[in-house]
Amino acid sequence: MGAEAGSPRDTALGQQLRALFYALLPGESSFRTVEEVPNYVDKSIPFFITFIGLEFAVSWIQKRKLLGRINDGITSLSLGILSRLPDVLFRSIDLISYIYVWNNYRLLELPWDSPWTWYLTLLGVDFAYYCFHRISHEVNILWAAHQVHHSSEDYNLFTALRQSVLQKYTSWMFNLPMALFIPPSVFAVHLQFNLLYQFWIHTEVITKLGPLEWILNTPSHHRVHHGRNPYCIDKNYGGTLIIWDRIFGTFEAEDEKVVYGLTHPVNSFDPIMLQLRPLAHIWNTFWATPGFCNKLSVIFKGPGWGPGKPRLGLPEEIPVITGKEVPFNPPVPAYCNCYALVHFAIIVDLYTELLASVSMLSQGTVLLRIGFIILSLSSFGLLMENKSKAGILEIIRCSVFIGVYKLGYFRSQFSVLGYAYEVLFSFCAAFWGIQIMKRITSFKDKHH
Repeated sequence: MGAEAGSPRDTALGQQLRALFYALLPGESSFRTVEEVPNYVDKSIPFFITFIGLEFAVSWIQKRKLLGRINDGITSLSLGILSRLPDVLFRSIDLISYIYVWNNYRLLELPWDSPWTWYLTLLGVDFAYYCFHRISHEVNILWAAHQVHHSSEDYNLFTALRQSVLQKYTSWMFNLPMALFIPPSVFAVHLQFNLLYQFWIHTEVITKLGPLEWILNTPSHHRVHHGRNPYCIDKNYGGTLIIWDRIFGTFEAEDEKVVYGLTHPVNSFDPIMLQLRPLAHIWNTFWATPGFCNKLSVIFKGPGWGPGKPRLGLPEEIPVITGKEVPFNPPVPAYCNCYALVHFAIIVDLYTELLASVSMLSQGTVLLRIGFIILSLSSFGLLMENKSKAGILEIIRCSVFIGVYKLGYFRSQFSVLGYAYEVLFSFCAAFWGIQIMKRITSFKDKHH
């Protein structure tokens, strides 16, 4: 039976929904200790899925076409899962560092249950995000991590989940001044709210929001931020509020049609490649650039910098938008995208089950599951690029799953699917084996 109106379950669901829009009141979201703070982000996963489905429906009604592409959507979700895997093993570095400073260096203690503390923290967290976000675009080594979020050439709610694994290991520093006076429990709430708010603004189905555009970061403002048009570069850094951009001169209103993605696209659906290739580029540029000071500039100046150029590079070197840009979309057999979609759904099942049971698992089992998830996400990327080695990797992946699943190290949320998974992975391993044999035979025929 469903929960009755006004029941605790109803209240919890309503609060979780409103948390997505930063619409909870201080009395509903103030806690004495960090341990009492709900995990709003993980509990929002069902709402993410619901809103993604709603966005597809609205897009179909508006434009009579489906939004986005399967390969890009799976890549965005893969990067989202990848970014959350370290949190399965370790407590958030944001909270660890914040609590350390609070315990050892705080100057005063604002009351955790005061609305004034709650609203001050809202402003503090959002301003810290603005500062970090701006520096992430203006410092090359930080941009190498943050660019993952900008790598999609589509713009939809999937894009919101496209996150960097590495970014969180530098962002924590910007929050530490608040630890001198704001209790960790209040900070922990707003850190999540600020992140959740940014989910719904990654969409094209919402146009303008009237007077709210002056104060809040909106889909229109954030579309500009994700654009590679020259007028969009390094604009609209706000998280929840747009006031910081208006104050510090980085605001730009949406004008001509926005073309999304990086000025120099990575052109890959492999989440590992998307995370690491920019770092490899910096490494190669560092050694190729003469002079010690220039080498440091490669790391700490803007991604467009070069010897003899200003800190952020030359605006005229930003590629011109012609309107004929074609997103990276290599031709693949239709069954490859369907295959990746089905197997990605299985990985989501295994990942969700891991989150639910991590406290009851041994460290070895957790590492094994994380390793398999990473292997799978990388394999899907190669598959959607139609790489020849994807078939071999899939045989290995399917064989590993069958063996480890039989030993009880993997488990679905739905016990009835256990046998179905074994049958499916056995069939897939055989299928890819046949495909590889066909390629080998075809290769031999061509050379005889």
